Amino acid sequence: MTPREKAIECCKALDEKKGKDIILINVSGKTDICDYFVIASAQSATQVKALCDNLEEKLEKKGVFARSKEGYSEGRWICMDLGDVVVHIFKDDTRLFYHLERLWASSDNIERYPLQREAASS
Repeated sequence: MTPREKAIECCKALDEKKGKDIILINVSGKTDICDYFVIASAQSATQVKALCDNLEEKLEKKGVFARSKEGYSEGRWICMDLGDVVVHIFKDDTRLFYHLERLWASSDNIERYPLQREAASS
C-alpha cells in the first residue's frame, strides 16, 4: 500500500464513524517525519476514541499497524504514527486551539475528504 493509499484508507475509516472536517495534507518534502498527515475532528472524547478504534480495526485488516499511539486515555487529541502517515484525531475545541493545518497546509498540498478524485470515481 502506498503512503497515499494508506492515507485515503484512514480518511475513509474516519468518515465511516462520522469524523468531521477530515483533511489530507501532503507533507512529503517538507518533513522527514512522514509523507501525509490526516486530520479529523470529533464532538466528544468518546467519539475521538471511537474514531481511533475503528481506524485501527480497519487498518489491521489490511496489515497496517500503528507504530505508536498517544493521547488515547484523555481523548482530546490522539496522534497515531503509521510510519509514512500520521493521523491526528482531535476533539473540536482542541483542534481549534492547536490548528495544525496552519503549520503544514498550503493551497497546493491540502485536500478535503471526500477527495475530488475519489468522489468522481464513486
